Parts: sequence; structure tokens; C-alpha cells
Amino acid sequence: MTKPKHTRDEALAFHLHPSPGKFDITPSVPMSTQRDLSLAYSPGVAVPCEEIHRSPMTAYDYTNKGNLVAVISNGTAVLGLGNLGALASKPVMEGKAVLFKRFADVNSIDIELDTEDPEQIIQAVKLMGPTFGGINLEDIKAPECFIIEQRLKEEMDIPVFHDDQHGTAVICAAGLMNALELSGKKIEDCRIVLNGAGAAGIACLELIKAMGAQHDNCIMCDTKGVIYQGRAEGMNQWKSAHAARTDARTLEEAMQGADVFLGVSAKGAVTAEMVASMAPNPVIFAMANPDPEITPEEAHAVREDAIVATGRSDYPNQVNNVLGFPYLFRGALDIHARAINDEMKIACARALAELAREDVPDEVALAYGKKLSFGRDYIIPTPFDPRLIYTIPPAVAKAGMDTGVARRPIVDMEGYTNDLKARMDPTQQVLQGMYARARSAQATMVFAEGDDPRVLRAAVAYQRGGYGRALVVGRDEDVKAKLRIEGLAEAAAELQIVNAANTPHLDLYKDYLYNRLQRSGQDQKDIHRLAARDRHVFSALMLAHGHADGLVTGATRKSAHVLDRINTVFDAKATDGAVGVTALLLNGRIIFISDTLVHEWPEEEDLADIAEHSAKVARAMGIEPRVAFVSFSTFGYPVSERASKMHLAPKVLDARGVDFEYDGEMAVDVALNAAAMKAYPFCRLTAPANILVVPARHSASISVKLMQEMAGATVIGPILTGVDKPIQICSTVSTVNDILNMAVISACRVGQAS
Repeated sequence: MTKPKHTRDEALAFHLHPSPGKFDITPSVPMSTQRDLSLAYSPGVAVPCEEIHRSPMTAYDYTNKGNLVAVISNGTAVLGLGNLGALASKPVMEGKAVLFKRFADVNSIDIELDTEDPEQIIQAVKLMGPTFGGINLEDIKAPECFIIEQRLKEEMDIPVFHDDQHGTAVICAAGLMNALELSGKKIEDCRIVLNGAGAAGIACLELIKAMGAQHDNCIMCDTKGVIYQGRAEGMNQWKSAHAARTDARTLEEAMQGADVFLGVSAKGAVTAEMVASMAPNPVIFAMANPDPEITPEEAHAVREDAIVATGRSDYPNQVNNVLGFPYLFRGALDIHARAINDEMKIACARALAELAREDVPDEVALAYGKKLSFGRDYIIPTPFDPRLIYTIPPAVAKAGMDTGVARRPIVDMEGYTNDLKARMDPTQQVLQGMYARARSAQATMVFAEGDDPRVLRAAVAYQRGGYGRALVVGRDEDVKAKLRIEGLAEAAAELQIVNAANTPHLDLYKDYLYNRLQRSGQDQKDIHRLAARDRHVFSALMLAHGHADGLVTGATRKSAHVLDRINTVFDAKATDGAVGVTALLLNGRIIFISDTLVHEWPEEEDLADIAEHSAKVARAMGIEPRVAFVSFSTFGYPVSERASKMHLAPKVLDARGVDFEYDGEMAVDVALNAAAMKAYPFCRLTAPANILVVPARHSASISVKLMQEMAGATVIGPILTGVDKPIQICSTVSTVNDILNMAVISACRVGQAS
């Protein structure tokens, strides 16, 4: 699998566009009328102010305090970059804030404090206590981070959590539980060696000891070797607490006969000889980033019985903090907790461990392109498992209630779990799943329009993102010149630029095209012009002959023209079963609209075909289809000849005996609004529709573009399905991300005829 890589220019552009930074703040209440403003501010706002003054706990009811976390840093230990200072840490803290929102629907604000004085940080954070429901400390160097966290936990009445310490510890503990289960060992009997006596290392050892590991069985090492009782050099109170009674003085000596190695140190710190000296069925968590202490390949070369985890996403068993901190805070916030204690962290770890032992849902396996099941290569859940949001927070909340830190205990845990399920944004899961599958597929993708900067950026992103090889159609010098203008000059050496002048296959392409079109009024000169000069035709010919796995085009020409060119090489007409399905992503919902590309005025049989193709696309993206044939008429009223085909299409599907939900005809509000649907209890849909089959292509186009321009919906498509090869046609207003999305759809073969 190709490791993703990104240039400085790409990273800077990502943070610059469409607006500086990574998030905006939008109101959650109406702000349109004078009445709205008077309730949101003066004079209406005085009422909740008085209520909170009388009863401070009502702040959780009338403000966003109960779902707001501060991400706080002084920038003294930024990722692996060291002390960059408060201002330079802001991109990381913004990133942490959006992870809170993305994974657990926790609102978060980043705050960068321009001081290295622990006392000043403590005072600043304490003074912000009324604003937030929790504090996430981040990228503060040791040992100051220990002092700051401990004092704030003692002096504040909301959760304070240093993720660099405890986030890694929680995920490490979850993985260790399962690794020991597979190894047939108990934690209290294991000899454990930890290398890296910083914030994360100390927190890992403390949590593991809280779970039953024996102090005398644990050896901690730092850059100077084993931390043993009596050592004076390089010690502090936090290291001293874990000093071991041992004759071992080096990591190599400590590793002999060890059952478990935990590394939060540096690349290459562990050798093959050290691994060979470990006990049978060793557990090796090499968590240094970006490169582990020893790679899984190196460890398995000497010990096939080893269970290995790293911090890397391109290896099995990734120890990823995002599995922990969003859900820890979600559970803590929902009980208005005073703290996040060890019991809550252990509950989080146990819940993660138990989740990894359960059957993995099909949509997760689909996303990762392989079957996942509990075993040596799957001891920790994947970060995009949709069950995390409703599995981990209830366990954390229950532990908080059991240990007395909950101000507002949850009475109905089943109802709480259902509420958490409703917080899930399925659109994020769908996109992430598609990207994971594309990275697994490693498809060679043709980007037909190499003269367009957006296409070139998407091609570079595709290849550098590790999804496969990008082939760009264009003139060599033109493509290189545009790449230089875009600040991507070095990408010219990475991308393969193809055209009729440099391919050895042009004669093969022309012969193929002549055999297809010679009885359609095309002579040899026409065929040469098509194959050698039309980039859409040339790209399609490459795909037809297996010289690429997928094709993305359409960013520079109208879709009707592009489809006509593709039809010279493939059968992509309505009469051949082709259908265009467009996905709209907005406010946590995904709706497919069909047909947006091929059928001008479909009849009932065509509409049934469109529904079946759309259902296949939905399922390929991990969504169970519910089809509504939409019209201005709902179940026969008002009566109109124009709506009759929408009334008849479900009957066609009845006769075909398809295996998905469908009904119609119905108005859009009935199809999408559960309350409106209740007025028709006989409706066969069990929930609002996610596929809208519309009467004609013009109504589909109007619907998509209206949602895109007025509501800001993300548009993926039209996804061309019913064609023999993965071909996707972008719109002329596509952004770089839109084009990349279409390339990923093509790589996943979503639209390919079965």
C-alpha cells in the first residue's frame, strides 16, 4: 500500500481555502427576524441570565457549556516538531477541535496561551472554567504538563484531560487487553517494558498498573537506560514513582524475557535481537510517530508469534488517540461530570477492547476493502467504525456515575444510546469508507483534462494520497507549465503525462475505434481525429484496452458533450442501461437523485431501471436504499397524466420482485420528512427515502443545482452506472475535492455494470 504524502504547498492551500483555518462558527437558532434578535440578545437574553444566577447548574440547559470543550496549548511540544510557541501551535489545536466535532459531535474552541509559566497557564485556564464543560490540554511539554494537569484537576470542577498522556494510554490499554487475551496471558503476570519516559509513557504505565499490572513486573526506560531504584541521573518525581528493583541497566537487558514492549520513544529504538529475546507470544506496541521503534515486518521476521501494533494507519492495529478522547469527553459531558477519572478511562479501554471482539459490520469491512475479525491483526477497532459513538460514551458515562463524578446521571441508558446513534453523520462515514476502499484498490486513474489546474491538483492529490497511479492526458510542456504555476513543479516528475504523440498504442486504438464506428458514417480520417485529438475519446480508449483502471473527465466540457464522446468507445446510452446518479450531502444526510445524466424523459420501465441502478450505487457506498418515485402528486392526488408514470413505476418493481424498499408516487416533503410521511400509514417506506427517482432529467438537474447553490450541499456525481468500465463525469463547476471524490468513486468501481 502506498503511503500518503503531501507537499508544503498542498498543506498550506488546504488551510487557506475556502477560508483561512479549519472551522467556522454558525448559529444554532434562527437569526433572521427582529424577534429572533430580541430573543437571542437584548432583552430576551436577560431571562436565562437571571435563571443561571439563581441556579448555576441551569447553565447546562440554557447555554452551550455542556457541549463545549477548550483545546488548550502553549505550543511547547507540538506534534514531533518541538517548541514552536503558542501561535504556531494553532493549526494543530484547530485540527483537534474539528476532530472533536467530526467524531463525537462535541463543539470545541482552540485557545493558545503565550506563556511557558505553568502558574500563568493554570490561572488562565481556571478563569475560563465558567465557559466550558471540559478542558483538553494538548502539546505541553513534560514535566510542566504533569504539574498543570494535576493542579487544574484539583482546582476545577469540570473534566481536565491531557490527551498526549491519557489518550495514548487508553488506546494502548484497550489493545493490550486484547493482545493478552490472544496470547493467553494475564496482565498481573506479565513482564512489561516501556521505552519513553515522557508524558505518554508515564500515563501508559500508570493506567496499566491501575488495571492490574504489578509494579515489580514493570520496567521503564528513557534515553539514559533503565529507570531503577537508586538512579540519580535524569530523574524527576514522576519517573521516580516507576523506578524498578532490577539489575537491568539497558533496554536490551530489560527486554530479555519480557512479555510486553510498549514504545513511545523513537524510530529504531528496538532491534531484531531484542525482539528475539522476548518471551513466547510477545506483545510489541511500537507507537513512536511517524516511524515506529521497530516495524511489523522487522518484528515478524524474527518472531512470527508476535502481536504488533503501531501508531501508523498503514499497518494493522493502529493505536490512534481519536478512538478515545472524543468519546471520553462525549460521555463525560453528557453526565455533566466533574472530572474524567481512572475508572472512566479504564471503562473506555474495556469498551474499545470488547468492541474489537464483536463481528465487524459490513459497512466497515466494505470501507477497508477487507474482512476484519478479531485476531492478531485486529485487536483495536478502526477509527471509522460507526459503533464507536454509541458504544464508548455510555460505558464512560456509567463509570462516571458509578464513581460519583456525575452531576446529572443518565436515567434511560437505552434512550441515551439511541440519541448517540442519531448524532452520527452518515455522510462522513460514506466518504471515509470510499477513500479507504480506494486506497486498498490502488487503481490507475486517467485524468482526461490535463490542461485544467483543478484536474492537475486532483491528480496530484490522488497519487500523493496513496490511492494509486494518476495518468494525466495533455501535452507534456503544457502540463509541466501549469504545474509550475500551481506551485507543484516537483509533481511533474511524479505524474505520468500521456497523449497520442507518446503512446505506442495509437494504431491499436484507431483500429478498435474504426471497427466500432465504420458503419456509423466515420471514415479513417474521422477516426484519427477522434483517437489522436479528442482527449475524452483517447482516455476512453486507454480504459477500454486495460491501460488504466478508471477514468475521470468532464471538468471542462458540458456533460452531454463528454457523454457523446464516451459513447464512441463504450455503450453509455439510455438504451444500453446507463444511468446517472447524483449524491447530495447536507446536514448529515445523503440523498441520491436519479437520473441526472442519461435519460431525458424516462417512462415507467425506465424509471424502474433507474431505481434498480440507484439502489446498487447506494449499496456500493454502504447505504441501504429506500426509493421514492417523486412528483407533485402524492399517491394519486392531484390526478395528472404527467404523474401517471411515477404511479406506475412501483408496479413495475412489484413485478420484478426487487429486494429494496420503494414506493410512490409522492411529493418530496412526504418522501424526506418522517412527520409528513406519517399521514400516509400505508406507505411502504420504513423511514424517509434516501433515493429520489425524478420524472425527467431537467427536474433532476434543477433539483441538484438548486441544492448546491442555495443550500450549499456537497455534490458527488453524476455517478455513471450501467457501463462496463468505471467512468465518472464531473461537472464544469467542480472543485479540486469534487474531482478527487469522483476519482475515488471510479477507483471503487461504484458505477461499473455488474
